[in-house]
Amino acid sequence: MNGLVILIPIALGLGLAGLAAFFWSLKNGQFDDPDGAALRILIDDEEDAQCD
Repeated sequence: MNGLVILIPIALGLGLAGLAAFFWSLKNGQFDDPDGAALRILIDDEEDAQCD
């Protein structure tokens, strides 16, 4: 029972820290370009092609 008194606040604190990190990343624009990475794979890099 004593373990629950320690583990429940730790679990709640870690959950709140994760939620705070998610909202921080939303505020800083980490998810602004969801299609950019998907389209970037289709672009041929000429520098990489010359190295082969």
